[in-house]
Amino acid sequence: MSRPIAEELAFNFRAYGRIGRHSRMRLTPAQARLVARTAARTPEVMVKVLSGGATSAKAVKRHLEYVGRKGQVDLQTDEGDLLQGRDAAAELPEDWNLDLEEAGTQKQIGRGTKAKPPRLVHKIVFSMPTGTNPSKVLAAVQNLCREEFALKHRYAMALHTDDPHPHVHVVLKAMSEQGTRLNIKKAHLKEWRFKFAAHLRELGVAANATPRQFRGVERRQLPLALHWMHRRQDAHNQQLLPKAIGKNIASKIRTM
Repeated sequence: MSRPIAEELAFNFRAYGRIGRHSRMRLTPAQARLVARTAARTPEVMVKVLSGGATSAKAVKRHLEYVGRKGQVDLQTDEGDLLQGRDAAAELPEDWNLDLEEAGTQKQIGRGTKAKPPRLVHKIVFSMPTGTNPSKVLAAVQNLCREEFALKHRYAMALHTDDPHPHVHVVLKAMSEQGTRLNIKKAHLKEWRFKFAAHLRELGVAANATPRQFRGVERRQLPLALHWMHRRQDAHNQQLLPKAIGKNIASKIRTM
């Protein structure tokens, strides 16, 4: 990890906000640039891990088909190959020996048990706001993955531009070539956000990585479907309330 990235990761936004920018708190050049980018509302990178559909070779194949848009989008591998066509998604699970790994984990946890099988892959999305050059987003993700996972974890990626926000899907094999399983934690995501932003800046793209609560972004509202589900439940409860009150009064009258 480079020194500027380490200094950015070590920066305490909460302490800086509490003390104030006119205090004598010493900032390194990298931290000062981070504060300046945040104050200027520089476009923020996004890195997230998708859940589900990663514990069987068939599920991984289906996700690769989605990422490759069933052959319409090229899949780029860690070895620099471009996989094209509808059969591209079927090659990778076989090449990565996911069926053997799946069989091994099933034997380990035992069939018919409630134990949850481990992920065979991690499904990661790297995204930037609307208007960002898609090819540079892809190049930044390629550089990050090469730096983080080359010769350790197998991976494939694809650039999606059918959404206003250019984003790259990365399918990363959880078990390394050395036999070590990667369990992604919040610290990993934080580090990858800072590194993704740094790679974008190296390509001339304005990019920043700061925690949501320190860049003036409010918590996300409930999804619309969940909102209306709660509304329907509240309305149903209001209809039941008079009946419940009536039954309660009637029972009291009978006991008098």
